[in-house]
Amino acid sequence: MRIQAENLTDIVTTIFEKTGSTADEAALVAGSLVKANLMGHDSHGVGLVPTYVRHIQAGLLIPGTSAECVKDDGAIMMFDGCRGFGRRAGGEAMEAAAERCRDTGVVLMTLRNAHHIGRIGAYGEIAMAHGLISMHFVNVIDHGPTVAPWGGGEARYVTNPVCIAVPGTENTEPTLLDMATSLIALGKARVAMSKGEQMDEGLMIDADGKPTTDPSVMYGDPKGALLPFGDHKGSGLALMCELLAGGLSGGGTIQPNNPQLQSIINNMFTIVVDPARLVDMTWLHSEIDATINYVKSARPADPDKPVIVAGDAERARTAERMAAGIEINDEAWAEITATGEGVGMENSVFDVA
Repeated sequence: MRIQAENLTDIVTTIFEKTGSTADEAALVAGSLVKANLMGHDSHGVGLVPTYVRHIQAGLLIPGTSAECVKDDGAIMMFDGCRGFGRRAGGEAMEAAAERCRDTGVVLMTLRNAHHIGRIGAYGEIAMAHGLISMHFVNVIDHGPTVAPWGGGEARYVTNPVCIAVPGTENTEPTLLDMATSLIALGKARVAMSKGEQMDEGLMIDADGKPTTDPSVMYGDPKGALLPFGDHKGSGLALMCELLAGGLSGGGTIQPNNPQLQSIINNMFTIVVDPARLVDMTWLHSEIDATINYVKSARPADPDKPVIVAGDAERARTAERMAAGIEINDEAWAEITATGEGVGMENSVFDVA
């Protein structure tokens, strides 16, 4: 089925309002999930709604919770998400860091103990809206590992994403790199399994460490594992996300002596930079324009597929899905419907086909 973004946002907003969020918080979280779907990041979209609601009901996610600033030392700011909605906590922390960066030129910001902060590009977008550059390193704790290290036959990391955001110019769109350090996000396996589809080869291993295309291995007992991108390179970057985001935030890493309550908790290590404090902005904009144009002028390996840079694919998918609607498979919609009905919504609300 396909559903328009506005209708989907309204439905998800209502679900979160009925589970304890204020109208503003519910709309923020719902909008963030729907935007992930629009951009093609379905693993971070509305398919997470049933999980979020289960975590609320289990006391693992606490609606109505703001980020708490636990250290404010000039260019160093540390926040605790207090198990609230990660999109709210992360947004509040980023807005504070962006405001401070105007005074200090650079800010090192950490966030710990936030429930799933979602698409990391959202925080790069906040920085870019202020004309700032940002770099984000994230780890995932509170549940077992899902990604094997390079050369490993079982999981030791989660998908530990990295994001780098550079504002655009009058002539060039923003450059937003937002990627997991695994070949795919775990949610992509969930989406494939719900559709009854197999994965491409080379993305995951089963519980015996053997290559597989069956996404259900990620949800069995014992579990399989996703593989890191770029072999040792992605694995090394995932480790650095653990040490930077988990270690320097004070939130902890995936190592097994830390508690695992089986929710999704993120820690984030962020650097925010005001480029105007470093170089002339007219010159920088001309360099951005020239560099992006040069890269995209490369002869395509496939004449039907032009060269793209970070952010291009998401912009194209957003335009397509805003026009055609967001496709949600029947199983995922049935889960969202059951979740909504479980918090007191009428079944007719979900009859949008």
